[in-house]
Amino acid sequence: MTESGHDLSSPIRILSAIVLFAIGGIHLFLVFDGVGGVLGVLFILNAVAGIVLAIGILAMHGRLLKLVTVLGLLFVIASLLALVLALTVGLFGITETWSFTLVPETIVVDAIGIVVLAVASIFALRARPAT
Repeated sequence: MTESGHDLSSPIRILSAIVLFAIGGIHLFLVFDGVGGVLGVLFILNAVAGIVLAIGILAMHGRLLKLVTVLGLLFVIASLLALVLALTVGLFGITETWSFTLVPETIVVDAIGIVVLAVASIFALRARPAT
């Protein structure tokens, strides 16, 4: 579905942006819910990155869209990996439990995000350049 002005079909772009906004929103909510210290700072950075990447997926075209889409995929993978590490062996001295606020939901959203952004990345990387 590649046309000269579009590198990704609209539904996959919108789904990708929704997932990235959701991941950013979850982390921002947790900061407002009381997560502070180093973890709070990391969550704010995560929220900003998710929001910026979501806007990028919606706004960019061409090579920049390819870049933003792949960065979005890597961001979601890193987000899930960080949570899994915190749940198992700890990360930066931080350990997490399944009963903490939004942990199961975050696992689900991140897993869905990996699938959505992997598909979006494939579409973006296969897109033909505009002529």
